[in-house]
Amino acid sequence: MECCLTGVSVMPENIEHLEQPQAREHRYKVGVHSYEEQAPPADDKITGEHRKHIEPWLTALAQSEHLSLLIGSGFTHAAAHLCAVKAPDMSLRECATSIDRRIKSYLQKDSSQRPFDREPNFEDQLQATLTLAGGLAIIGRLELANDVQSAIRASLFEFRKSIVDCEHELRARFECKGTSQALDYLQSFLLSFASRAGTRDRLNIFTTNYDRLIEYVSDAAGLRLLDRFVGTLSPIFRSTRLGIDIHYNPPGIRGEPRYLEGVVRFSKLHGSVDWIAEHNAIRKVPLSFGDSDSLRDDGSDVLIYPNASKDVETSMYPYSDLFRDFSAAVCRPNATLITYGYGFGDSHINNVITDMMTLHSTHLVVISYDDAGGRVSAFLNDLGKPAQTTVLLGSHFGDLETLVKHYLPKPAIDPITMRAAELVRRRTVSSHEHDDDPPEGEPNSEGGEGL
Repeated sequence: MECCLTGVSVMPENIEHLEQPQAREHRYKVGVHSYEEQAPPADDKITGEHRKHIEPWLTALAQSEHLSLLIGSGFTHAAAHLCAVKAPDMSLRECATSIDRRIKSYLQKDSSQRPFDREPNFEDQLQATLTLAGGLAIIGRLELANDVQSAIRASLFEFRKSIVDCEHELRARFECKGTSQALDYLQSFLLSFASRAGTRDRLNIFTTNYDRLIEYVSDAAGLRLLDRFVGTLSPIFRSTRLGIDIHYNPPGIRGEPRYLEGVVRFSKLHGSVDWIAEHNAIRKVPLSFGDSDSLRDDGSDVLIYPNASKDVETSMYPYSDLFRDFSAAVCRPNATLITYGYGFGDSHINNVITDMMTLHSTHLVVISYDDAGGRVSAFLNDLGKPAQTTVLLGSHFGDLETLVKHYLPKPAIDPITMRAAELVRRRTVSSHEHDDDPPEGEPNSEGGEGL
């Protein structure tokens, strides 16, 4: 029980601010082009001008040799906004312990005395309570420690239930004709990056979210996700890295398998609401999208990654394997990492990104609805690699619907568009060449006669 509980906390990153900032800054920097205003673009004409700079640049980056997508809680909040539902509440909660007030007082200290540089949330409260439970057990206050453990389990169950309840509301909106277009936007977002030729390196999707929204959208879009779980009824987490892929045999051709398109490598860096520790193994339990009635009351075995207060915690199984996958995917030449809805609140991930940027052929694309309390700008300023970064920031450039409509590459159309443009170019060149030919019987530039 104690081992499971120490692996059952949450990361401060998994929260995009529910309250919108009073003044939003809208800016982008793509290549040599940049824009920065306090107000969003006023009309479609201005948006069209921005599109001329942004869309071709993102399309080129999406064709990088190695492409990875890091999705934060902003993705879930964007879906909730499209469907007009409430995303999970991450504020401090009432905890049924006699020392809950002291914990909150510790978290709400003056900013200069806090253990972090942001407003505290439920994840910080849970982490502090976990630390306290361990300390009470060490000094022999077992009765109080057991009370704290029970409060942790109850709080964690309510936290998981709020996530699954949000899934339930989203699913209801997706299946409703009036709001089903929201699912189309989410599918288009993922397909903009996942629609790569089968011979290219597979797209890697990493997420800090605990919900299963990405899995749901991928199923709807026909994407096949490859992760570290093996099995059918009760998939089990495996540490082996075999580079498994999916191929198919074309009709009439034997011995020449081809790569199947629409295959994505997927990792949930901080765990999931359907991961549990059971019988010395990590398993994915059957839990339908939005089915809160199937949740276990005892949340002690759920695997949600603890607060990254110490780097040594990352060595905990299975998170060491997940973070190793992330670093191996992005820290290599000619790699592009695109972040969406990630507020740069996880020091482990930030350190990997910083290491990635030491390779001069890598590129970082940051797309965010807001500045996440200044953390996005602070990270980019500390990084100091303007030539290797692309930024789209603000409620206009970071809005998922606006991105899909105007700025992201259109995966199903772009190959046809490029072929059509090439065909038109060839015909234009051929037409000009024929126009330059001298009429029949007249001398050409070399002194001969035309045909």
